[in-house]
Amino acid sequence: MVMNVSQAIKSRRSIRLYQEKEIEKEKLDKVLEAARIAPSANNRQEWKFIVVKNRDMKERVANAASGQTFIGQAPIVIVACATESQSIMTCGQPRYTVDVSIAMSFMILQAQEVGLGTCWIGAFNEPSVKEILGIPDDIRVVAITPLGYPSQDIAARPRKEIEQIICFDKYE
Repeated sequence: MVMNVSQAIKSRRSIRLYQEKEIEKEKLDKVLEAARIAPSANNRQEWKFIVVKNRDMKERVANAASGQTFIGQAPIVIVACATESQSIMTCGQPRYTVDVSIAMSFMILQAQEVGLGTCWIGAFNEPSVKEILGIPDDIRVVAITPLGYPSQDIAARPRKEIEQIICFDKYE
């Protein structure tokens, strides 16, 4: 049975333990394609995703991510980069953080659909990650995720009630 978007959203968990199992090319391609077709401001697609498979490189990235060793134990680590970081949207937000986050979210949900686990990583030393992966100075690293088959089932974490996070017509 194919998972729909609602099922992917409801079943997605942050995975920190991965099986030692290769990811099939077809599944990886689906995850990467989700990033390619994600929306971006003015359809500029100013991003690049580094797929890290080399064990030493993954471990070095994990060390640069506050020593979160589980990152390096996944078969693949994806590093999401913005190729333009100067543009500010009319609302005042940096465009690159929004655009790359949308693409990363699409990848994470696609990974969930095909049975792969992820964990959004925002705790990392950007200069170190750039040095490890040869990322130019003018490129921004927005997020990192390990990608692999989960080695654990994780229960849903508590969420606030809908009334606590939604209001209508004005902020309350």
